[in-house]
Amino acid sequence: SDWSADSWSDYGSRDKPGTTLGRTVPDGNVLFPDIFHTDHLLFYERFSAYQDYILADCKASEVKRFIAEYLEKVLEPSGWQAIWRTSVFDVLVGVVNVNFPALKAVVQLSEPFLCESQDSSFTLECMQELLELKEHQILLQELFVVYDESGEFDQTALAIEHVRFFYRCIWRTWDEEEEDELDYFVRCVEPRLRLHYDILEHRVPSGLVADYQNLLSQCEELYEKFLNVRNNISSNDSDSEAENVSMVEGLKLYDQVEHIKQRLKLIENPLLRYVFGYQKYGSLQARGLRSTGAKVIHVVPWNMKANLLQLLTRDKLCPESCGALEIQFHRDPLAAVNACYEGDRVIICPGHYFVDGMFSIADSIELEGYGLPDDVVIEKQGKGDNFFDCTGANVKIANLKLVQHDAVEGILNVHHGKTTLENCVLECETTGITVRTSAELLMRNSDLYGAKGAGVEIYPGSACTLLHNGIHHCKEGILVKNFLDEIYEAPRITMVNNMIHNNEGYGVVLVRPAMPSEMKDASAQETKGTFLFLEETPETTKSSIPSFLNCIFHNFEICGWCTQPTQAGDEAACAEGSRQEQPGCVTDELELYKGAETSEQTENNSEIANVLGATSAKKRQIHRKRLSELGFTEADDNLMSQEMFVSVDGNQFKWNGKGSFGIFFF
Repeated sequence: SDWSADSWSDYGSRDKPGTTLGRTVPDGNVLFPDIFHTDHLLFYERFSAYQDYILADCKASEVKRFIAEYLEKVLEPSGWQAIWRTSVFDVLVGVVNVNFPALKAVVQLSEPFLCESQDSSFTLECMQELLELKEHQILLQELFVVYDESGEFDQTALAIEHVRFFYRCIWRTWDEEEEDELDYFVRCVEPRLRLHYDILEHRVPSGLVADYQNLLSQCEELYEKFLNVRNNISSNDSDSEAENVSMVEGLKLYDQVEHIKQRLKLIENPLLRYVFGYQKYGSLQARGLRSTGAKVIHVVPWNMKANLLQLLTRDKLCPESCGALEIQFHRDPLAAVNACYEGDRVIICPGHYFVDGMFSIADSIELEGYGLPDDVVIEKQGKGDNFFDCTGANVKIANLKLVQHDAVEGILNVHHGKTTLENCVLECETTGITVRTSAELLMRNSDLYGAKGAGVEIYPGSACTLLHNGIHHCKEGILVKNFLDEIYEAPRITMVNNMIHNNEGYGVVLVRPAMPSEMKDASAQETKGTFLFLEETPETTKSSIPSFLNCIFHNFEICGWCTQPTQAGDEAACAEGSRQEQPGCVTDELELYKGAETSEQTENNSEIANVLGATSAKKRQIHRKRLSELGFTEADDNLMSQEMFVSVDGNQFKWNGKGSFGIFFF
C-alpha cells in the first residue's frame, strides 16, 4: 500500500504508442466488437503480477483489500466498454465508474443494444430491469474489455484478467478461515498457480487432474453445507435437542472438509502428489480365466506372409500339446492385449506398430515379439499419461522395442503384482520404469535410455531385480525412494552386472529422510526452502568442489550441499603423472589402469550395498524402539523382516555426470 504510482509505470509499459495486446473475436452469432486477448499469459507473467504488484505478503483476510488497492492504481475508472458475460447471456455495456472496495464496476447498457442469450427472453427492457436490481454494479471478473488500438486500456484489460483468473483458479471460499499467520502467496497462490500450468502443459496425469477437480467440487459443496449449519446454530440461542444434533452434524462436516482440504494440498505439492494423492489403479479389475477355462494365443498382425506363418507355427504355435489350442489374429498390439484373459499369450510379428492408446494389463499374460527387439517396435502415437501399466499378478514382456512420445508418466508403470521385462529396448521420454509400492519388477538383458527423469524409479515397499541391463543417457540412472519408511517397508533391491553410464546426474540415487544427528551437521548451512544434503562417490573427481544441486522432482525447489571426496581424483592425477614420466611402459600402465578401474567399480558396488543396507538397519532400530515404547519386549518377525534386502554386485558405472552414487536427504 506504500508503493507510489510511479512504481507501477513499468508494468505493462510500452516503448511505442499503441496497444501491445492481441485481439480476439467473441464467439456467437451476434456481431460484438473484438475484445482484448489476455487469457494466454505465461506462468511467470501471472506469478510476477501476483507476487510483485497485487498480493505481495498479504494474509488471506487482506486479499480483497490488496486487490482493491492494486486496481485503484492501474484501472481506468470510466470511458471503456466491455462484454458482460454470464452463464446464460452476453451483453455489451459501458463502464461509467468503479466501486474498488467491492471489486465491482458501475455500468450501463451500450447503444445499440447487443445481447446474445440461450433464449430470447433477455430483451432490452429485461436487461435494464436486471441492472436496476443490481444497482448497475457487476463484478469486474465478469467483464471482458473491448479492444482499443490506442493502448490506453491495456493495463485495465490485464488487471481485470488477473482478478478474473485469481477468483476462478486460485481463490477458495475457505481460504479466509485458514491460519492467518502465513504469507498467503507462498501458502496458497504459488502452489495452485504451478499446478494450473502443470495441467495446461500436460505434466499431470489426467486421472490425477480428474481426482483434483472432483475433490474441489466435493469440498465446495461440503463447505457450503457446513456454513449453513454453522449460521443456523449461531442464529439460534436455544439449547434444544435439535441444536445439539446440528452441532454434531457441523462437526462431521468440518472433519470432512478438513480431510478433503489436506488431500487437495497434497496434490498441489509437486513432490507429494504422486506418492500420497494418487491412487489411480486400485479400481482396475482383472478379467480372470475364461468361463471355458481355455487359454488363447493372440497373433499380431492380421495379415502375414506364408513363410512367416510357417516359421511362427513351428516355433510358437505348436507346443507338445496343441490339440485344443485356440489362435486369434489381431490388427494391432493394443487390440490383442485388450482381448486377453488370464493366462493368454500375445505374439507380435516383426513390424513397426504405431499405437494411440495405453496398454493396461491387469491379468497374468505374456507379451512377446517374434524376433529381435529392433525388429518388433511399438511406438506410442498421440498424447497420453503413460504407455504400459501393469497390475497383473505375473506379467511378462519380452523381445520388444517400446518407443514413448508425448507422455506425462513413465514408459512402464508396475503398480501391483510382478512384471518381468526381458530382452527389451525402451526408448523413453519422461521417466523410464516406475516400480510402485507392493509391486515387483524383474528386468533382464534389456536396454533403457532417454528418460528425462530417472531410468528406473523404485518406491518403498517394492521389489526390483535388475540383471545384465544397460541404463544410460537419462537424467538419473536408478532412483531409490525410501522416504516413507514410517509407513511402508523398505524396497528390496538386487542389482547384478548392469552397465549404468552417461547419465546426466548419478548412476544410483537414494532419497531418504535425514536423521536428527545428520541435521545437526548442517545447522551452520542456511538454504532457502527445504534442506538437502548429499554424499557421493564420483568416478573421477579432481578436487572437493561444493556445488548446489536442484532436486530431481519437477518444480520443487530444494537446494543442498554436495561433498565430493578427493581420493579417486588424486589417484587419477597420480596415474596421469606417472604415464607422462614413463612413456615407455605402456603395457604395464594399461594393466594398472584396468586394475584400478576394476577396483573402483568394486568399491562403487560395495558402497551402494553398504549405504542401502545401513538405511535398512536404521529402519530396524526405529521399529525396535517403537515396539519397546509400546511395551513389546519381543519384536514381531514379520515386522522385523521388513528391511531393505540388497544385493549389488558386478555393476559398472561410467561417465555419469555427478558420480556413481548420491544420497538426497530431506
